[in-house]
Amino acid sequence: MNGTPVIVVGSGPTGLLLAGDLATAGVPVTVVERRPHKISNLSRAFVLHARTLEQLDARALADGLEALGQRLDTLRLFGRLTIDLGDLPSRFNHLLVLPQYEVEKALERRAVEAGVDFRYETEVTGLSQDGNGVTVEVSGPDGSTESLRAEYLVGADGMRSAVRDAIGLPFPGHSVIRSVVLADVRLAEQPETLLAVNAVGDAFAFIAPFGDGYHRVIAWNRARDVPDSEPLDLDEVKEVTRLALGRDFGMHDARWMSRFHSDERQAPAYRVGRVFLAGDAAHVHTPAGGQGMNTGLQDAANLSWKLAQVMGGHAGPELLDTYQAERHPVGRSVLRSSGGIVRLAMAKRPWELALRAVLTTVLDHAGPVRRRMLGRLTGIGYRYAAPRGSHPLTGTRVPDVALADGGRLHESLRGGHFVLITPEGHDDRGSHKGRLTVERWASGRRTTVLVRPDGYVAWAAEDADEAAVQAALAAHVGD
Repeated sequence: MNGTPVIVVGSGPTGLLLAGDLATAGVPVTVVERRPHKISNLSRAFVLHARTLEQLDARALADGLEALGQRLDTLRLFGRLTIDLGDLPSRFNHLLVLPQYEVEKALERRAVEAGVDFRYETEVTGLSQDGNGVTVEVSGPDGSTESLRAEYLVGADGMRSAVRDAIGLPFPGHSVIRSVVLADVRLAEQPETLLAVNAVGDAFAFIAPFGDGYHRVIAWNRARDVPDSEPLDLDEVKEVTRLALGRDFGMHDARWMSRFHSDERQAPAYRVGRVFLAGDAAHVHTPAGGQGMNTGLQDAANLSWKLAQVMGGHAGPELLDTYQAERHPVGRSVLRSSGGIVRLAMAKRPWELALRAVLTTVLDHAGPVRRRMLGRLTGIGYRYAAPRGSHPLTGTRVPDVALADGGRLHESLRGGHFVLITPEGHDDRGSHKGRLTVERWASGRRTTVLVRPDGYVAWAAEDADEAAVQAALAAHVGD
């Protein structure tokens, strides 16, 4: 039986970021992937939101991806509402339009460089756990079977997760829209906007560029409800696009077409014993808002540092319980928001149309409401629950603040460390060497803030003395 501290099942974006973080932190990790080693261009995700770009920046990946993608500075909702993203309180005050496979390439390179062990064409066939670890049965590319042993296992293996099934978790929910058509096509005419998206009556369509001359089309006609196995031709794709967008932009030379159905589902628990779920294995929802891949990457960022702390002996296993407490509510919120966008976009009944008109007016004129909606959509508006009596900043996301040495917080987070930001500086005397970086504010701010490796506040205080700082470091960074 082969052993490794952590096994990650699934090499999509969620699994890759998680594995790369663990390996960077010095935790050996094995990734088990049933597919051959190949980055697929059939992915459905095309948008990176601000909070995801911040997390990627903290891993030195954002600038390279920004160079590959295309910025979108405004959002259009329901055909009449235009929202300027320039007011987002983030260095990444825009959407980045970029195919998922480019994100996977960058995350895979990082994971490989960090020493992650990949096992492709290897399928999970069984799983059991005890008080000391997890045993997973796998079938290799030649059909041979093997038992792998780990202290912890993470299922990041998608909607049809073998890990979720193996630990007996249900996946309650339902199909929201069926017979969604996808196609990769060339266009004779370019859309006026980077992302062309609209819904009219029974039809919805979305067009995004790959950057290689092809565009991805995602479209749906409520009046044509057929099984996913029903044959699809380009004429049908054109017809739905014309209904939703008014024209088909001269689509031709389709290199790939398919149907799928979109579900809203969430596992009741993200952890069972020593097994965790992340990404689509834990939650799936409609493509509206482009939040799927982004939410999975945030799951990975939340779980990775906690596993590293526990595996390194710097925190007790109870820290891992906070993954469920922090991420399950976010997943539930994303289900509600993405589902709400779809339902309002496809509004047909008079009361639905009236509700959409009222919401559009409110978002157009009420700044606080619009900022709250954008915060949820882009991920920067979420905060995690804090213990009673904590400083108001505890659990909040820390922006990419300027530091006294001329650097930025995201740069300081790139080692996967905690970052302590103080008014005057702090002599840590090496007790947290390799796990804590000490910085000073570039401004005259008097708050002392301990930032977790995922960029959220672990602890904060005003005019903190040395004893308070040492107590906070002992509680959060550990020995």
